[in-house]
Amino acid sequence: MGAFPTSVTIATTNVDAAGDSPASARAEIKSAFDQLNSITASYDDASGIAALDASGLIVNTKLPNTLISSSGNNLTLDPHTSMVKIQNFFNLVPVAYGSLPASEAAGDVAFLTNDGAGAAKNKLIYSTGSGWKYVFDDSTVAAS
Repeated sequence: MGAFPTSVTIATTNVDAAGDSPASARAEIKSAFDQLNSITASYDDASGIAALDASGLIVNTKLPNTLISSSGNNLTLDPHTSMVKIQNFFNLVPVAYGSLPASEAAGDVAFLTNDGAGAAKNKLIYSTGSGWKYVFDDSTVAAS
């Protein structure tokens, strides 16, 4: 298999005018077929063409377990419906106060393990954009 070809320019010198000879264009046509075969071979491969279902959605079994922003920036989900739905539950990686972002934004959420004084907290917190606040009422989740 292979990766999707990039930075490839197929010469068209012998196929861009009505008087051009097909015999002279043989190497250009072969190069075009080779690139087309590379594209076809890249289907469902890393750095290739994504496998899509009949609705144009990524085949569910091909979704990665981890999404990482290649630019080092935040990863943003921007669905057409303006709503991100998570079925069942999600998990926040526990974080100590000293590891919270230096410039938090309103709406940021974290699971705090200990506060700035080192006291154990294990609580959900959110940012107002000018500070972190606790989300809690400390009631126990009822057991079934």
